Amino acid sequence: MRPSPEPRDRVPQFHGWTLSLWHTSLCPTPGMEWMMTDLATWLPMLLLLVFIGGIAGVIAGLLGVGGGIVLVPAFFYTFSHLGYDGPQLMQVCLGTSLATIMATAMRSVRAHDRKGAVDWDLLKGWAPSIAIGAVAGFLLASQLKSVTLQAVFGVLGLLAGVWMAFGRADWHLADRLPQGPAKWGMGGGLGLLSVLMGIGGGTFGVPMMTLFGMPIHRAVGTASGFGLIIAIPSAIGFLTMRVEGAPPLSLGAVNLPAFAVIVAMTLLTTPIGVHLAHAMNPKPLKRAFAAFLVLVALNMLRKVAGW
Repeated sequence: MRPSPEPRDRVPQFHGWTLSLWHTSLCPTPGMEWMMTDLATWLPMLLLLVFIGGIAGVIAGLLGVGGGIVLVPAFFYTFSHLGYDGPQLMQVCLGTSLATIMATAMRSVRAHDRKGAVDWDLLKGWAPSIAIGAVAGFLLASQLKSVTLQAVFGVLGLLAGVWMAFGRADWHLADRLPQGPAKWGMGGGLGLLSVLMGIGGGTFGVPMMTLFGMPIHRAVGTASGFGLIIAIPSAIGFLTMRVEGAPPLSLGAVNLPAFAVIVAMTLLTTPIGVHLAHAMNPKPLKRAFAAFLVLVALNMLRKVAGW
């Protein structure tokens, strides 16, 4: 009968197993390597996102504009400065922004509906054309280069900023919104352009409705419903999109940490903006934000031009 090995014979085996386990713990599997290598960037990234989400929520509540017009350039500069400047970076920015709108727009619609500010008949009548435009916007955005989407955002953001600064509530084209083919064209264009900018329905929808005689508070409330119609199909599309060089923990073109932080912060800070809107005159701040938006749009165009 062979004698059992002495304890000292087992020690090297035990130590070898220990060293192997220690080596495994220090050398993560390839799927976990980004946690080690990018740990230093995650903390500043999350802190930036907390700040961005807070500002976007306050602006949305104070000025009645969607947070997407703030989030898309903020995502772009945050991700690119942290080294995630892939060839489809703008798609990630658009997809993440639209996902946050999908998560927060329902709460906004309910809040406006409690004040009787949502025109449900108009919303139901325009929903099909807006949804079709949103799907077309996603399909187009998924095929465009990131630099092209930067140019689109720059041009449309510049126009939105100029309108915000100089547009007047008493400007009217007609007393009611058009019907028939014109309605389908305008609704489809609204959905398409909004997705190409990664925004909800307020930036284009509110001016459109006020130009056709709708009171501003009702236009803002109804536009929150436009945002939901735009965000749902487009965000689902971006979630299923294959993206090259996306930031860590991205599902398709939606960055999950950014989505979670922004949703949480906007839900917390939007009521602060609403309170400030009732406590002070928002017009000077709206002009200031319009100037800021114009500068952001011009800077985006500058980067596209390579200046």
